[in-house]
Amino acid sequence: MELESQSHVKWTCKYHVIITPKYRKKILYGKIKKKIGEILRELAKRKKIEIIEGHAMSDHIHIALSIPPKYSVASVIGYMKGKSAILIHEKKGEYKGYWGKSFWSRGYYVSTMGLDEKTVREYIKKQEYLDKRETSKCIRGIKPLLRGS
Repeated sequence: MELESQSHVKWTCKYHVIITPKYRKKILYGKIKKKIGEILRELAKRKKIEIIEGHAMSDHIHIALSIPPKYSVASVIGYMKGKSAILIHEKKGEYKGYWGKSFWSRGYYVSTMGLDEKTVREYIKKQEYLDKRETSKCIRGIKPLLRGS
């Protein structure tokens, strides 16, 4: 296990976080998906937070974060969601259909990543593959219904 260090503390504080856009709308694709990734990386860098792993789905984002103990998880997530919403809305012309200044839903999911960090990282990496596989199953199931009508 790798330990991080600050002046008077050795630490390893890793979390799996999931955040969703308001109303869980499926809007995270194309240019905005890439832009949100850039924004979140920049915000994390400002606070010396490491994004270990991350993946954006169309309606939510999985992120594995290493957060220094001087910050609470709630304050980090609040900071990242709040600042990213502002930065997304500065590009208002590019991204239509968002709700005022509130881009993200109020809640989030968080769990600690202890000894099973590898498992959590693999889970995050496989999200896109699993989503595509599930979508293709749905489409295959719909096609016979469409042909029958």
